[in-house]
This record gives sequence, C-alpha cells and structure tokens, in this order.
Amino acid sequence: MTLSQLLAPMPVEQFFAEYHDKLPLHLKGDAAKFAAVFSWRQINRLLDMTHVWSSHSLQLVLDGKPIPAEQYCTRATGRDANAQLQQPVTERVREWVAKGASIVMNDVDSLTPGLASVSDAIESAGLGKAQANVYISWQSHKAFPAHYDTHDVWAVQVEGEKYWNIWEGRAEWPISHPLWRSQDQAHHEQAKGKLRAKILMKPGDLLYLPRGWYHDALAEAPASVHVAYGAHAPNGMDVMNILMERVLYETSFRQPLPRQDGSAAAKFALTQRAGQLGARIAELAKDPKVMGVLEKFVADFRFQRGGNDLLAWRGMAPPASEDGGEAAAWRIVAGGAKPVRRGSDWVLKTTSGTLALSPIEAEAAQWLLARPDITEAELRRAHPTADAPALLAKLRDAALLIAT
Repeated sequence: MTLSQLLAPMPVEQFFAEYHDKLPLHLKGDAAKFAAVFSWRQINRLLDMTHVWSSHSLQLVLDGKPIPAEQYCTRATGRDANAQLQQPVTERVREWVAKGASIVMNDVDSLTPGLASVSDAIESAGLGKAQANVYISWQSHKAFPAHYDTHDVWAVQVEGEKYWNIWEGRAEWPISHPLWRSQDQAHHEQAKGKLRAKILMKPGDLLYLPRGWYHDALAEAPASVHVAYGAHAPNGMDVMNILMERVLYETSFRQPLPRQDGSAAAKFALTQRAGQLGARIAELAKDPKVMGVLEKFVADFRFQRGGNDLLAWRGMAPPASEDGGEAAAWRIVAGGAKPVRRGSDWVLKTTSGTLALSPIEAEAAQWLLARPDITEAELRRAHPTADAPALLAKLRDAALLIAT
C-alpha cells in the first residue's frame, strides 16, 4: 500500500497542503478498502499465540477504566528471559469480554502483511515511525475518555462502526514526557473545548488526527475493530541528541564550568561560558557534516520490517513472492449480496448487478456470504458437492471477496 492508496480518493498533494499537522480529516471508503488489513480470523489467530502476549501488549479496558493485570493474567516466565511477567489467561479474558471490556492489542504493526502494509504506506511517505494498536470494542462501552496522543493518528476501520467525537482543543505538539503524561483527566476535560465534529467510522473509512488533537470514541455496531497507527515523526529534540553526540569531540564542552562562590565575578564567568557554548552549538548546527547526519536520520526514520527469506538466502529456493503465496482466507465484502431464484435459475444479486449461479453454487454462496471470512477448506467441508475453487474465483472476480 502507498500513501496515495491510503488517502484515496484525496490527492496526496491536497492532504499535505490542507491537513497534515493542521486539521483532522475523515475519508469515507468502501468495505473492500481495508479488508486485507485485518480480520476477526486474524485477531483470533494472533490471540491464540498465547505466550507472545503480556499485560503490556494485551490490555483490557471497561468503560474507561483499565482492568488490573492480576484480574485477567497469571504469572509466567517470559520468552526472552527468566524474568516473570503477567500473561493473559484466555478464560479470564473471555469473562471480561462478556462484560463488555474492550481489548487493546499493542505494537502489532508488523504481525501480519496486512497490518504492515499501512505502516509501510505511512513510513514510505516520510511521516515517521508507524506503530500500531488494535482496538476491539463492543456497543455502548467506551474504552477511553477524551484525550490527545503525542503522535499523529491514522485510524483505519476494519470491522463494525464507531462514533468519534472530535473536539476543538489541541495541545501544542506534546511529546511522550512526564510533563504531558502527568496531566489528569480534569485538565483534559477543560482543555478539549467544544465539540468540533461527530464522525461515524464505517469499514473502509480513514481518520487522520494531528498530534495533540482531542478525541474519544464509542462503538456503534455490536462489535467494532479499528487499527490506530501512531506516526512518530522526528522533531527538534532529535536535533539536540545529534548535537549531543557531536559536542563530545569539543574540548570546551568537556571542561568544568566556572566554580560558583556567590560572587558577581563567578556569576559573570558562568554566563560568559554558557554564551560561548551556545554560540558553538549554533555553529555546529550549520556544519555540513552535522547536517548530513541529520538529513540521513530524518530520511531513514522508520522501522525495519520483513525481508526474511531463509531458503533463498541459502540458494535452495527462488525468492518468495511479495504476497507470500496463496492467501489462506477470503474476507467477505459482499455488502448484502444474496442468491435469489428466478424461475428455474439462480442469480446472485449484488449492488453492481447480478451473477449467474448453479443451484449447488447458490446454496454454497448463501452459506458463504453469511460469514465474515472463509477458507477454501471450510467451504469444501460444508459443501463438498460445490466446486470450491471455481466459486471462490467467481465471487472474487465479482469483487465480493478479498484475499487476506
């Protein structure tokens, strides 16, 4: 995926001119737009990787209040060390979900090709490191109160519907530091201002929020899933870090500061030294070598994902295709399509027309289209007399299925 595809139908140039770091943006899309990004099947598959998760990477929230780790986790040994950690227990998670608790899956931006595709679109456009969290929520249960994030937010809706309240307030370019993290909810409620817009996000919709913009959300459909990508762009603090590395080679920065004994002369000496160091920093900020390091830092400011192909590295197989081979599942994006009988014939009515089906295909299609996603093996088991590959190909060509 590219930024152009992510923003479609809005031109990239218009986004940067009118919205980037300036204003919130809601773009409507169809159910197929983000169908390959994430699905219920993939959610369950990842959650089943029990030992991957901890109380940090998998969190539960009920009506704005985080569920304490000890109420849905058990003590376990971590995969990377002998240190103990809190690991979610499926039965306890199930009990909290039954009560309406939202699930937050943190740092998932490289766990599937679909999730990584949006990360790559954001990072390839030079918008910073893209880190993603999945938010799974249930109707009428709000996970978080009004707040802002310390990074730009790119939210893609993949399942269900969710209302977002976009407020007028915006914090001025906050960063992840206790100075901003320590602000309490009373401060946020006062600073969020008046309601600017109430947006209903549907599957295929995109919402962009500049860093610091106040918002909150509430699921409208029985179940809602959106992936929030945080774009962490380099900022002025990174310039200071680069200069910090550079001044290690300057003797004036390694020398002790003038001793202070309370005299005017001592204070003047300290003021002079600070001024000299500041002037030298200003000179170094213009140094071509420093600028070269800074330019490369900004250009390369992204996470490195993928690229592994062990058999190809050993010369034992040709390089794998970028899509990883045949898709394991098909996501249903039919939008109400259903088989209907016309005399002795069957057709599949879609929003764009009709598709002729045999009676066996009609029966299988009716079963198939009632599900969120499907695999060829599942279709074969449920309807062994149907030609599963041919039916899947027919529905795919009619844009009713998306490979995931």
